[in-house]
Amino acid sequence: MKRIFLLLGITFAVGAVLGLLGSRMVSAQEPLKSGTVLQRTEVASAKGTEAILVLRDLPAGGESGKHTQSGNEIVYVLDGSLILEVQGKPAATLKVGEAFTTAAGEVHNVKNASASAPAKALAFYIAKKGARLEDLAVPVK
Repeated sequence: MKRIFLLLGITFAVGAVLGLLGSRMVSAQEPLKSGTVLQRTEVASAKGTEAILVLRDLPAGGESGKHTQSGNEIVYVLDGSLILEVQGKPAATLKVGEAFTTAAGEVHNVKNASASAPAKALAFYIAKKGARLEDLAVPVK
């Protein structure tokens, strides 16, 4: 009987550790798939497209990972500071009240400059009408 409880305890502990590791791996990729869509509106002069405003949170020490957009992106830093790494350009640190843009197809990575405090930004996209949040940014290797 003690052996069964011991095996169940070990199984539970291993499952908990694997679950924690798995959730950390998923959350490491979350910045590109998560955010709060604040507004969507059709772009009258460009049929089939819409403007999308998204609130993005980046955890302490987090980063987006290298990615591109299919269209232009404008990002405004609301809280904390970010490091923008654009392929072929020197990294730039942006603070509250500053903004940056990326062009379609431009490979870039956004990092939270702080290892202890989260960062928050507003991201504005022009995309195909009905685009899902996770389709706005495409990871690259």
